[in-house]
Amino acid sequence: MFERFTKDARATVTGAVEHAGRTGADTVTGDHLLLALLDQETGRASFAVTALGLADRKDSVESALAEARRRGGMSKADAEALADIGIDLTAVVSRIEEAHGEGALRGDRGGRWRGGRPSFAREAKKVLEKSLRVALGRGDRFIGGEHLLLALTATPGPVADVLADHGVTYASAERALYGDGAAGADGHRKAG
Repeated sequence: MFERFTKDARATVTGAVEHAGRTGADTVTGDHLLLALLDQETGRASFAVTALGLADRKDSVESALAEARRRGGMSKADAEALADIGIDLTAVVSRIEEAHGEGALRGDRGGRWRGGRPSFAREAKKVLEKSLRVALGRGDRFIGGEHLLLALTATPGPVADVLADHGVTYASAERALYGDGAAGADGHRKAG
């Protein structure tokens, strides 16, 4: 699939691997993909990131992602589902951190990748697969950074939650990328 990626999409994936390596993460996650996308300075996705105000709030995004990692990657929907059955996720995280140290649920254990190549977490794989579906749904032959951005907003989990908390949804990203007439090649509006 990587051969279908444009230069900016390849730079984003490569940047995600670098983000993971710098943090000592065991795998490349959706967080790393988003952070690498925010690092891009050219391309349609970079323009949309700026238009959506994410470029000016990168520190806030990073902080929110760190807090989500602290909760073991549990999304708001997960926390709400647990709360519905009487489980306070914040209290659980606090108890785990008391017993095992701060950030025990983060998953950044300083692990090394087998054979020198990083593995991609299930969430990151879903984002990459979704980016392909988004591109094909829009009638595009190649996967660009814009497709990665749309896929990040459309893949349920902590990254989509953080983006939504920063005002970035699939619809708002699509408007920033393609304007109000966000139609695919066949002239029909495409959903993620």
